[in-house]
Amino acid sequence: MRSNTVVPALKRVALGVLCMPLMAAGQQPPPAAPAGVLPPDQNLPPHIRKLTGFGERADFSLDSKRVLFLSKTFGDAMEIDLATGVIRNLTSHFPHYGFTRALYLSNGHILLSGPTEFNPADVGAARTNCWLFVLDPTGNTRPQPLGVKAAEGPVPSRKRLHIAWSYRAAQFPGGDMPAGSSQIHEADIVYEQKVPKLANQRKILDSRDLPFRATLEPQNYRPPLERELIFSAYDYQQGEVFGVDLTTGKLTNYSNGPGVYDEPEGIFPSGEFTTVESDKHNPAGKGFDRADIHKLRLDGSGAMERLTFFADVPTYRASNPVVSDDGHYMAFQMGRSGVAAGIGYGIFLYDLDKAPSGRGR
Repeated sequence: MRSNTVVPALKRVALGVLCMPLMAAGQQPPPAAPAGVLPPDQNLPPHIRKLTGFGERADFSLDSKRVLFLSKTFGDAMEIDLATGVIRNLTSHFPHYGFTRALYLSNGHILLSGPTEFNPADVGAARTNCWLFVLDPTGNTRPQPLGVKAAEGPVPSRKRLHIAWSYRAAQFPGGDMPAGSSQIHEADIVYEQKVPKLANQRKILDSRDLPFRATLEPQNYRPPLERELIFSAYDYQQGEVFGVDLTTGKLTNYSNGPGVYDEPEGIFPSGEFTTVESDKHNPAGKGFDRADIHKLRLDGSGAMERLTFFADVPTYRASNPVVSDDGHYMAFQMGRSGVAAGIGYGIFLYDLDKAPSGRGR
């Protein structure tokens, strides 16, 4: 997008200058739970299984047999085999500053998002200035840069080598974007002599063109046809779940819950539902800090069913859900109130087939 901004950072990575020891930020400690209160991970229902005691931001492999996750914010990308429980570190063989996202691409490669420089005195700057890379997890090669920044989470297609991501004005202090604005872009990933590159990039949405104020973040291509992109409209009515038709540009507000925090994270393979971080269960309306996971019907009715009840225990919440492509499982993380969004304290597996009536598939 902005070659004068992109090139210096990419040169540092491509030339191997990024060779100092890892400087990832330590995970923030959680607030203390009330005395005598049993944490939710020690009182799980039969349809929820704890996979790890650490980690965040899970993603299912395309065959639904493995879960990719981060060890922590600015940590390593890890992968757990659901059958054996074996965990392997996918990014320990090269120096880096840690990653904020790790997601499977349709060819089995890993889309990484992370900074190319890190100042422990300004962690926020590293989170704002994350770049996208592609890693082949089958070898010992370093990830290849795609040449663009991404604000928060990028979105890979599950069917084709194609991604969506967002820009925010804070990433480009030179004034390329007006203050407070955001955009969503998409592009193909093509390989030239085994090197991944972006092609056919286009802008999908610009917050300045909306009839309301919002900060945009893409979340999922809607299956099975992927003709619609589900995205978060932060700052609008506390946060809403939107879809944009990728052909016509038509917008649909699927949550339509003024005063309720609703953020889509993960989608069912049928495309009929998305999982949502929501505080609809909480009349006090504390936003993501007291959210739990709900299932939202994507028909415009706003109908939601609560799936997890971690937030019923003071200082806890459940967040960052993702649904397996076979539709049998949801992975998510345990979160805590009072820490930054996305920080997790363990990965959990939710059996949608065994869940109580109304909370499954």
